[in-house]
Order: sequence, then structure tokens, then C-alpha cells
Amino acid sequence: MSANPKHYYTIEEYFALEKVGDARYEYWDGDIVCMSGGSKEHGRIGGNIYFRLRLQLIGRTCEAFSSAFSIKTPTLPPYRYPDVSVACGDITFEKISGIDTLTNPIVIFEVLSPHTETADRGQKLQAYRAIETLQEYVLVSQTRPHIAHYVKQENTEWHSFDISGLATTLTLNSIDCTLSLQDIYYGIVFN
Repeated sequence: MSANPKHYYTIEEYFALEKVGDARYEYWDGDIVCMSGGSKEHGRIGGNIYFRLRLQLIGRTCEAFSSAFSIKTPTLPPYRYPDVSVACGDITFEKISGIDTLTNPIVIFEVLSPHTETADRGQKLQAYRAIETLQEYVLVSQTRPHIAHYVKQENTEWHSFDISGLATTLTLNSIDCTLSLQDIYYGIVFN
């Protein structure tokens, strides 16, 4: 047993922290995790996805959102901060302790990092799948040109597809958009 037991934070302590600064935090059953300050690759990849989606969605009923917007996750309250999300039609927000939280995303992107990958593939995946409106969930590697694309089928089952290589394209049928991996990874140098 550890000599320094882990502190359990209340949801009230979490909300107090969320409101005092510019950093973004997620609440994980008594633990508070800072979501700000990723690598330059992480920031570039997320920015590239957001930029390319914004361009494709101009004049349409869908809107892309950056990592500054939280998403309500009913099974993992109160909300999460994905790297990019898209909502369509009547876009709705719920104010949770003063934070405007998107409730009806269609597509969610997470850029994987060493300290978030397990959660992104596990708890977050399950929490996002519980959002009734969600149709596609995309996990983007920052260490190689690779994407795991989860798609909700008509029978509500989820199927995953791997996409690899800079010459390939990601097709997002739910929002009628495509993203080349070349564009997603623009400015990224792989070793």
C-alpha cells in the first residue's frame, strides 16, 4: 500500500478547478486529469482535422468543433474534451455547472497519446458509444499514419476499420466528408 494515498476529488472540486483557468480538465471518478499541453504533433493533427472539416462543412447544416468544446457523456459524467467533434442539424448544448456542453455529436476524433490511448480505446470509447446521436468515432495515431475508424451500423452494432498510409483516405459517411491522411498529417515528420 502506498504511503501517500491518492486524493479523491469531489465533482464540486472538479467544477471549481474547471472554472478558474484556461486549462481543460476531465473528471474520472474522483480523479482530475489535465487535457491541455499535448505534443506539437498532437496539436497539429487535431488542428489539421478541424481545419479540413470546417472547410468542407461551410454552407451545410453541420459544424465542426475544436477541443475547446466539451461533449456530454451520460455514462461517464459529466463530460469529455475530444480533439475534434462534429454535430449536425439542430445542434444542442446543455449547461453543466456553467460549462456549455455539446449533447448531440455525430462524429468524434481523438488523437492518441501515450498517456490517453488506453482511455481513448477503453472507457472513452464506451462512453462515446452511449451517446445516441454518435455515428463515427475516429482514433488517430500521432506516431505513424494510422487511423482506427469506428462506425455505428444500422443495427446499432459498432464495426472498426483500420486505415494506414499517407496515400489513403478516411470517408465519414455520416457527414459526407472525406479526409486524406496526407492532409490529416500535414506538417508531421515520422521517424
